[in-house]
Amino acid sequence: MNFTVLTVIVPNAEEEMAIETAKKAGAGGVTILNGKTIGLKEKKIFFGLTLEENVSVLLFILPQRLSMNVFKALRKALNLLNQNEASKGLIFTFPLTHISGMEAEEVELFEKEILDAL
Repeated sequence: MNFTVLTVIVPNAEEEMAIETAKKAGAGGVTILNGKTIGLKEKKIFFGLTLEENVSVLLFILPQRLSMNVFKALRKALNLLNQNEASKGLIFTFPLTHISGMEAEEVELFEKEILDAL
């Protein structure tokens, strides 16, 4: 089975909604990292402190066949359909060529979901 990493970068306030959306679309577990964004525009400074937006980086390991369903659900939920409007995040995928340590139960669940979909 081929796997894909689906990466979602969202403001902390959108983290729970993004996870819930991904799970409804078929995603299982998620790894959550905390980060800060550095954009093209100069950051706001307030009393000498630079104000940066805190973000959550969500990493989902998904079967390749399932990844596009989750991607599309998140793209819609986070308003990433139109690049001219203000969005609430960034989503991208990349293929996994090697993986070790994934729970057997999760792999079996993915296999069952894919067989049911066929």
